[in-house]
Amino acid sequence: MNNAARSVIAVLAIIVLGVAAGSLSGCRSSDDHGSAATAAATYHCPMHPTVVSDRPGNCPICGMKLVPIKTADVKPAPGTAPAQAAGKYLCPMHGQVVTDKPGNCPICGMRLEPVPAALLKGEVRTASGAAPVYYCPMHPTAVSDKPGECPICQMNLEPIPDSLKTGWAQGSAGGRRILYYRSPMDPTVRSDKPAKDSMGMDFVPVYADEVGQGAGPVPGRSSVTLSAARRALLGVRTEAVREARIDRAIRTVGRVAADERLLAHVHTKFEGYVERLYVDFTGMFVKKGDPLLSIYSPELVATQQEYLLALRAQKQLGASQIPSVAQGGASLAEAARERLRLWDISAADIAEIERTGTVRRAFDLHAEVSGFVTVKNVVQGMRVMPADTLFEIADLSRVWVLADVYESDLRSVRLGMAATMTLPYQPGPEWQGQVSNIAPTVDGATRTVKVRVELANRGGLLKPDMFGDVQLRVDEGSGLVVPDSAVIDTGDRRLVFVDHADGTIEPRTVDLGAKLADGYQVLRGLARGDRVVISANFLLDSESSLKAALAALTSPAPPPIPGKR
Repeated sequence: MNNAARSVIAVLAIIVLGVAAGSLSGCRSSDDHGSAATAAATYHCPMHPTVVSDRPGNCPICGMKLVPIKTADVKPAPGTAPAQAAGKYLCPMHGQVVTDKPGNCPICGMRLEPVPAALLKGEVRTASGAAPVYYCPMHPTAVSDKPGECPICQMNLEPIPDSLKTGWAQGSAGGRRILYYRSPMDPTVRSDKPAKDSMGMDFVPVYADEVGQGAGPVPGRSSVTLSAARRALLGVRTEAVREARIDRAIRTVGRVAADERLLAHVHTKFEGYVERLYVDFTGMFVKKGDPLLSIYSPELVATQQEYLLALRAQKQLGASQIPSVAQGGASLAEAARERLRLWDISAADIAEIERTGTVRRAFDLHAEVSGFVTVKNVVQGMRVMPADTLFEIADLSRVWVLADVYESDLRSVRLGMAATMTLPYQPGPEWQGQVSNIAPTVDGATRTVKVRVELANRGGLLKPDMFGDVQLRVDEGSGLVVPDSAVIDTGDRRLVFVDHADGTIEPRTVDLGAKLADGYQVLRGLARGDRVVISANFLLDSESSLKAALAALTSPAPPPIPGKR
């Protein structure tokens, strides 16, 4: 090979070696640059771990805020072995993926996050203080004792896997041992793990401290213990039982009626004919002694004639020397005079007959009382008999009000109690009176009792058959009063929930008296100062019933009585 060829080969070799060296230098420079970029990337997206940045910001894919990369997330330098972190690691998206060392989720590829030590030790509690059963894999300290959503990210809570409970007390849940899970609608349906019933409702855990408490003093109910957080969530409010004046009013409707003791019927005591009618329309007011009508009676004319003859005989026989004869004439005149008086002929009319010595054709019939003519059964020229009612006169200066009182309020009504009547269409005037009579029977149709109130009819404003509002004032002294919102009426008994200082809410049966404007009178079952629940009562009643039923199901059967099979 000549020298020229050798020179060409040498030049080519030098060029190849230079290119290779430059390539190797570029690779080394690229590696150094990548290492610097990795070291500078201190923030990443928890949903997309491949999105990294050297400064805070938002993920360009999902918009979530970038979070600092923890030490476990930084890749070890080349040539060094990764450090093994103590504890557990889980996937933020798949809570069932739990490992003992860092890595990526085999399902979604996300980087596994370390589990907080408090959760591994069983030190995390729910808001109500109960042991956690569900948790958020994205935020492991967000726990609950029932299914729901994470309060931070709104992801569905997942059951805490057993692999995260290795540090918990054996057989306990944060100090409360879960015996089993039951259906919220049927306590007899149970499961040894979280489940759902046929309606899709999640089973609720049953703790050991909830079983075996037994039934309370109220059959079918049990005491309930609530934390302050749970009370606020349910809206539980309480109020103290107070002592107050039991002064209430029984309001009802009354009908005005005439006082039966002030009514008068007008009759004649002899047969006759109406010759003149002075009271010629119903409703006319008459005073005592006013003439009502003029009547002609043949019997009355004959009696007058007998009386005049007896007077003449008395004068003629009065001078007789025989005492019996003289006495006979006087007796005959007195008998005729007495007959006229019995027929309601006034003494003035009789004296007029004696003075004139003539027979009067007709006599006037006078009113015996003052009042309004409420019934008129006579017309001009009518023949009347003693059995006929010619007029009815009602004195309305005092009236009765017949109030309808329900039999449930009858125990509070007594004779002499004060009563007030008003007219709904005429505000202002009030009539004061007293109860004078309580009917001995109950109206079968309305289930009410007639209570009679006597009123003075000032100005005659009250008319028979008018309706008014009657108020009976009941004063039963002082007593205990409980708010009406605190009482639960179950049909056969009335319950209240008493709040004790230790946080226990106890159901209690009470005997109630009168219904007041803002509550009930308490006869038995509560003491002054007891605090009763006035809101969320029905929620507490449901919880108390379920708890009592559960206690009855789990309590051991009573031992058999010796000698009985």
